[in-house]
Amino acid sequence: MIAKRLIYLFVISCISVTSFAQNGAAWLKGGVNFANVSYNSNGEVDNANILTSFHVGIVGDIPILKVLAIQPGILFTGKGSKIQSGNSTDLNYYKATVNPTYIEVPVNAVIKLPLASDESNFFFGAGPYIAIGVGGKRKIEGKTVGVAFSSNEKIEYSNDDPSTFNNEEGAGLGVMRRFDYGLNGIAGFQLGKGMIALNYGYGLAKLQSGTNSSADNNNKHRVLSISVGFRL
Repeated sequence: MIAKRLIYLFVISCISVTSFAQNGAAWLKGGVNFANVSYNSNGEVDNANILTSFHVGIVGDIPILKVLAIQPGILFTGKGSKIQSGNSTDLNYYKATVNPTYIEVPVNAVIKLPLASDESNFFFGAGPYIAIGVGGKRKIEGKTVGVAFSSNEKIEYSNDDPSTFNNEEGAGLGVMRRFDYGLNGIAGFQLGKGMIALNYGYGLAKLQSGTNSSADNNNKHRVLSISVGFRL
């Protein structure tokens, strides 16, 4: 019940944020994610663990100066990673995939450099994001000496309140923290009523709930996204 109320309040606040875009433009945006999770304190990732997912949502475009805009957004986005040992044709094989889904609110400050026409530009920028976990799956499959096994479970999130830093409600082994936050970098081209962009999300929140393991503290979201958009 607490989690549902938090999700409801979060979605309402997201809608309120993007309503400020009424003085500018709004874009329908979607694309592919190449998600991963860092494994050490330097934030490095193993490229073999990249998980392909997707994102879709609405992004506002609020002009501040001629070459500066603020772009708040609401995105439904997939994150996570996978690990694999061996191949499905081997006698012993293991593959685990964790694909959490979030409602994410990025707020980027963007510099726009005009191109051939007033409606075309190259843009780049950065800003923070916050996100709340709303779903996802944890899948395991493999074989041990030729005997197959598999499982497919919904991801369980803690009901932690982001305003209480010392207490995490609903923490436990195998439970993910519900709230994620981090930084974005974005660059792309606006060509008339179309847009293509590259975004990198650098998570700052640890993923595992209810653990004090220093190794687990290194696990944070890393998401490279390619997007296309259309002006509404």
